[in-house]
Amino acid sequence: MAYDWKKLFEQQQQPEVSYDELKARIIEILRTVYDPEIPVNIYDLGLVYGIDIDAERNVQIRMTLTAPNCPVAQSFPQAVQETVMCVPGVKEAKVELVWEPPWTREQMTEAAKLQLGLL
Repeated sequence: MAYDWKKLFEQQQQPEVSYDELKARIIEILRTVYDPEIPVNIYDLGLVYGIDIDAERNVQIRMTLTAPNCPVAQSFPQAVQETVMCVPGVKEAKVELVWEPPWTREQMTEAAKLQLGLL
């Protein structure tokens, strides 16, 4: 992977943000990524199971898809990773695709359910 010198420069110009602020920024950008089959963002859809940030600002995201045979299973995690790398303050991002527990509609936020007419 090529090193992104422009991103490093931009990050160095940003004031250091707290862990909570960085996590909030990551959640905010995850809300811009939409499931390819359901018109709801992946965070409100409940596809993101965990966001871990270490002391060096490396981010590990655990997520799932709505179905194991989803046609974007191979490419979607990479797209999510690239999106998270755009957040100022993130040094590195990794996305782990998990299947346990399986995704269900109960994992959706109230806003997502309302958007899909399920409330």
